[in-house]
Parts: sequence; C-alpha cells; structure tokens
Amino acid sequence: MKKLIDLITNQFALPLTSIHGRAHWDRVRENGLRLAQRTGAESAVVVLFAVLHDSKRLDDGLDLHHGKRAAEFVKSLRGTMITLADEYFEHLVYACEFHTDGLTEGNITVQTCWDADRLDLGRIGIRPDPQYLCTDAAKDPAMIAWAFKRSLEF
Repeated sequence: MKKLIDLITNQFALPLTSIHGRAHWDRVRENGLRLAQRTGAESAVVVLFAVLHDSKRLDDGLDLHHGKRAAEFVKSLRGTMITLADEYFEHLVYACEFHTDGLTEGNITVQTCWDADRLDLGRIGIRPDPQYLCTDAAKDPAMIAWAFKRSLEF
C-alpha cells in the first residue's frame, strides 16, 4: 500500500493539502472502514477507493471527468499495484468512475465507498443529507454527526 500511495502522491495534480488531498483520503478511509463493519462491504475495496477516487482531479472545482480518469488509472494498475479478484476489482472501478454522479443504488461495497466520501462533505461546509446516502449505516444520525465533526477538522 505504501508504494501505491507514493505513486498516487507523486502524480497528484493538486497540493496534498487541498480539499481533495491526503487528509480527505484518510477520512474517507476511516469513514469507509467504520461503515464496512456495519455493511459487510469488502474492506480492501473501500481502502483502495479512499486513496484512488480523487487521484486524477485536475482542480478542486467541478472536475466532471475526474471519476472516469480515476477509473482508467485503477485499470492501469491492475496486476501490479492492485491485485483484487475480478468482482472486487470491478466494484472498485465502478465506485471510482461514478462517485460524483449522485447514484445511491448498487453493490453494498460500492455504496459504502460512495457513503464514505459523501460523509466527508463537511470539509466544504455541507452537512451530509441522508437522502443522498446509500446505506442505513451512513444514514444513522450518530454516524453523520461523527463524520461531520471530523470533516470540519480539515
């Protein structure tokens, strides 16, 4: 994992201190792992999603194609930096590609990834709204409050 994070860090177009940088990745990872304990999501996918989903952002604004670029990046790392079973690999690619499209339906691992990211919206002044979350675990008011408080520590 260290080699993968080094690779991502070295090619990341934004400052690591940006709103989509390292602190965000770390919070998404922690959110995702906490959710996975309740949802049964595949934790390896959740952890990889956390560091990869914004890895191809070109700016902190409305970068509409960064999810697709991240998915292509994930595909390029298959067999070298990323070794997952086919099913889990497809979940990772899909989660990265569509994480900003507002979708809520899908495989529980994909949903957990999306929720982990959406629970970190406090860093941009938005309290997560349960109607945009996928899983019951993420919609739990205690989870939202916990994640929102953490996201304000940016």
